[in-house]
Amino acid sequence: MITRTVSKNPRTTRGDLVNDLQRAGTKVTKATISNTLRRQGLKSCSARRVPLLKPVHVQARLKFAREHLDDPEEDWENVIWKWSPEAEQALKDCFETTDWEALQGSHNENMEEMVDCTTDYINFCMDTVVPVRSVRWLC
Repeated sequence: MITRTVSKNPRTTRGDLVNDLQRAGTKVTKATISNTLRRQGLKSCSARRVPLLKPVHVQARLKFAREHLDDPEEDWENVIWKWSPEAEQALKDCFETTDWEALQGSHNENMEEMVDCTTDYINFCMDTVVPVRSVRWLC
């Protein structure tokens, strides 16, 4: 039961497992849970906590917004997103270090707010990681 539960939900804590087993009538300690999982080849880890926006990112985003505040909408039609392997990896790194539950948890099950917040964050990551170049069409 322990291995199956952790395999289905890797974020299960030792305390959760102890409580589940107690409800099932089996008394175990957190140390027993750890030893059992280790013998099964599973390792424990903690999710890295990172701020949603670092001050340097906030400043970069504000600077970009101020610089392009008066740009006509037509200018944005000529923007090309250039995805280099480095940019792709940086974007993956950005998403892997994101605490998605913290990002979405503040919206109290308001799906529209949660979608807007998540979309804004993804766009922010793209803005800060992927190089953008403007081009002029010669037609």
